[in-house]
Amino acid sequence: MPDDALRIMVSRHSAFYSPLISTIAGGFLSEQSIEATYDVLQPGQRSHILLREDEVDVMQSAVGSNWGPMEKGETGLPVHFAQINRRDGFFLAARERDPEFHWKKLEGATLLADHGRQPLLMLQYAAREQGVGWDKIQAIDAGSVEEIDAAFRAGRADYVHQQGPTSQQLEHDGVGYVVASVGAAMPAVAFSSLLATREFLGTDRARAFMGAFRASRQWVRSASAEEIAAKEASFFPDIDRQVLVATIAAYQKLGCWAGDPAIPRDLYEQALDVFLHGNAIASRHPYEDVVVPPPGE
Repeated sequence: MPDDALRIMVSRHSAFYSPLISTIAGGFLSEQSIEATYDVLQPGQRSHILLREDEVDVMQSAVGSNWGPMEKGETGLPVHFAQINRRDGFFLAARERDPEFHWKKLEGATLLADHGRQPLLMLQYAAREQGVGWDKIQAIDAGSVEEIDAAFRAGRADYVHQQGPTSQQLEHDGVGYVVASVGAAMPAVAFSSLLATREFLGTDRARAFMGAFRASRQWVRSASAEEIAAKEASFFPDIDRQVLVATIAAYQKLGCWAGDPAIPRDLYEQALDVFLHGNAIASRHPYEDVVVPPPGE
């Protein structure tokens, strides 16, 4: 890989981020004569620092990632310039098939919940939207994504809360069965977005990247799940191809990648509502302090 390769990093690796993955897998960056690297954020790393120190060019993140540092008085933060997903991408899986599942069944049950800051806040908000008392759920923190999956496979808890394709792989393996989508249980929201420094966004390279991302996002919205999975398969070597197809199809049906890549103000405000509901922030942070238009617009 050349020294001038575009450095892309994600906070998590999931088919949920297909619009970004397919900028590489679908050849859209190559069409812009850009080569790229793809890495996953490691424990202890902070996206804002990596961007500020010029170790990464583009980061998959969420608008809420700026609010904590802002409340600590940090300045000169990177900004969010394009939306990846407008819906939560987590699923609930049960031990048995349950076509009659409703969220009230979580009350009194044990749930292996992803305790990442945003995933947990969104889950709690969705539970409220569905009339469920969060304090009536026995929510278990098993640790990392891998530890959550291992715990459920070992027989711990009635339900598990995961991103795809992990939850769909459970179903393929006959270990669990997807019964609900968190994204379908709550309003559309600015869930995940692209983050970069203002300096990078002023470059021709940023404009070229945005052209590739726009084309990729349109493609993953309109192409068949089978075609997308075939292109992305090398990014998911441990996931069965049909599992990947099912996951991509689920995200397409949910409408995660609908709309323009610009981050809408109303979805930003909805994200603020979620964080305020969970007492994760102290105030409503202005849209203009966090979000900028896509480069070239």
